Amino acid sequence: MNSPQSMQPLVLTGDELNILARLESPAFEIVAFSDRSPAKITANEDSALAMTYGTDAVVVAVADGAGGLPAGQRASNTAVAALRNALEQAAREKVLLRTAILNGIEAANAAVMALSNGSATTLTVVGADEDSARSFHVGDSSALLIGQRGKLKFQTIAHSPTGFAVEAGFLEETEALFHSERHVVSNFLGDSEMRIDVGASTRFAQFDTLVVASDGLTDNVRVDEITEAVRKGPITSALQRLTLEARQRMLGADSGQPCKPDDLTVLLMRRRRPAKKKASEAAD
Repeated sequence: MNSPQSMQPLVLTGDELNILARLESPAFEIVAFSDRSPAKITANEDSALAMTYGTDAVVVAVADGAGGLPAGQRASNTAVAALRNALEQAAREKVLLRTAILNGIEAANAAVMALSNGSATTLTVVGADEDSARSFHVGDSSALLIGQRGKLKFQTIAHSPTGFAVEAGFLEETEALFHSERHVVSNFLGDSEMRIDVGASTRFAQFDTLVVASDGLTDNVRVDEITEAVRKGPITSALQRLTLEARQRMLGADSGQPCKPDDLTVLLMRRRRPAKKKASEAAD
């Protein structure tokens, strides 16, 4: 676990199991969980990153190594490491956050391709500054920004046949959770034709919660359930409620609910409340 004073990046890789970690920047509080699928004994193929960028921005990311392809864990680890290195260099050069993230994803894709072992990974990144957040994603790992009253301010569209069908209105979200092709993904890092989906800049208000997760969450828990789990209460409690629900679904504990055992990684982020001014400061 990173101490709030260290401000070191929070990095989760497949080497850790059942990890709960925290990063506190001056402006944001971030908690993260990662664990492997309960249906396997091989490595967790997810990786995650949370880091400060400059003095007032943060970047969070989740990568999900492609199951069934060689070295999925290595691909996600490589992507996150390359993204981190690119962002640290960009921060030193004071590059605009949006540009730094785009260049970082391109660097991550090049690094995965350079492995030359046929591996691939998704990568979803969110950059947030003083008052806004923007998503950048490749594949089907998700980012959602949820208001305290339950308003869904933005949600990434999975790069998959079912994801596009839901967005087009041809398939209901609940139907997609049970669809036989929900595991099919059409866009990965590790491919020369990789494309980056860039979201609109969206206001990130005081009590909003950002969720960035691998599909181990969204293939088992509906968006309305995610919203209800995270929109209120302490952020660590919200993370525990959400991940417990996903794990129970994976184990088939809820009859009639979606059940897709998979690696699970979830990051939650909220804006920190501004420190209260002392009476003497307020008088000034």
